[in-house]
Amino acid sequence: MFKYFPTNYVWNLSVDLAIEMGARIGEIEEMCAPLKEAAKQPDKEGVQAFRDTWAKMADKLCVLAEEDEAAGRLLSAGEKYNRAASYLITCERLQAHNAPGRLELYKRELDLFQKSITLGKENCERVEIPYEGKHLSALYVKAENVDGPAPILIQVNGLDSTKEMKYRVGLPAWLAKRGVSSLVVDQPGTGEALRLQGLHARYDSEHWASPIVDYLESRDDVDSKRIGMEGVSLGGYFCPRAVANEPRLALGVCWGANHDWRDVQKRRLEKEGDFPVPHYWAHVQWVWGAKDMDEFMEIAENVHLDGQVEKINVPFLVTHGSKDSQIPLKWAERTYEQLVNSPKRELKVFTEREGGVQHSSFDNSINAGHYIADWVAETFNARTA
Repeated sequence: MFKYFPTNYVWNLSVDLAIEMGARIGEIEEMCAPLKEAAKQPDKEGVQAFRDTWAKMADKLCVLAEEDEAAGRLLSAGEKYNRAASYLITCERLQAHNAPGRLELYKRELDLFQKSITLGKENCERVEIPYEGKHLSALYVKAENVDGPAPILIQVNGLDSTKEMKYRVGLPAWLAKRGVSSLVVDQPGTGEALRLQGLHARYDSEHWASPIVDYLESRDDVDSKRIGMEGVSLGGYFCPRAVANEPRLALGVCWGANHDWRDVQKRRLEKEGDFPVPHYWAHVQWVWGAKDMDEFMEIAENVHLDGQVEKINVPFLVTHGSKDSQIPLKWAERTYEQLVNSPKRELKVFTEREGGVQHSSFDNSINAGHYIADWVAETFNARTA
């Protein structure tokens, strides 16, 4: 794990995620160098300083991108808008949910991301899926060199990621090369669903997974018999739960297992393990729509997979980092052990040899991501060469 700030896991996590999304090291240095003392401050003061330097870099890149646009250099402009969007989402996710200007920061990130996709002529289409009178926003990435309907992998967020972050890390592009399409979704409790639609997380993920499958079945370019789901971090709970209860899902993947999130909360109350974001307890109450800690802990009692994983009867891959400091390896082993009815189950633990040993391989995602993409392609009879 790259540790720019030796005493601040949350900030290091954020920097590593930005690098995985395509940050440039010179820009990382320019943004982080003024923050060494701020990294030691309490959350409120520290995250404001973090936001200031990262948003300043986004502003700088936007000015440069506008100059490129004026000169007709649209591909270069798209690259700069891409990094600007990534830097904004990196500092936005560290803010308290009610921090002044957070929503405006998020909306600007969405605009810049879309601009980067358009100018860069990327294989990525924004779509909206009807859900409870509102919609779930998603990014659709089409399989490359496939005639007719293609298999597809739905990809869902963890506690604090967004569809743009997951897209930029690279799994959709790696799958597309292997003949598999992607649908990267801001499910309830994440991204646009939470910030713009007011849709909170719910433990019964099949409730929102089924409308997503309905949508995919309506598309002529999707093979409805080859629809799978992957979940990262807390998505390592949402995905198995959905696969266990939505029979149209033909495979599942955990990119970081999360078998018993209720236990994780109890350990965190006792200060065990690392936290993914500042203001953690306020953040989880916001995500789950709880009015206070008591209600949140009551909700968390439902967030476990005992009695669910045994229902899965399709291929399933569980991956985990050997040095995950948020979710103990034992929970990946528990999920694997309970996959007794899966015809093809696998537990892949990433070690120092492959890299990606930290939580959901955020410290070095490419080898882990390629492993997942190959497994999905092989299971769906797509291609790996």
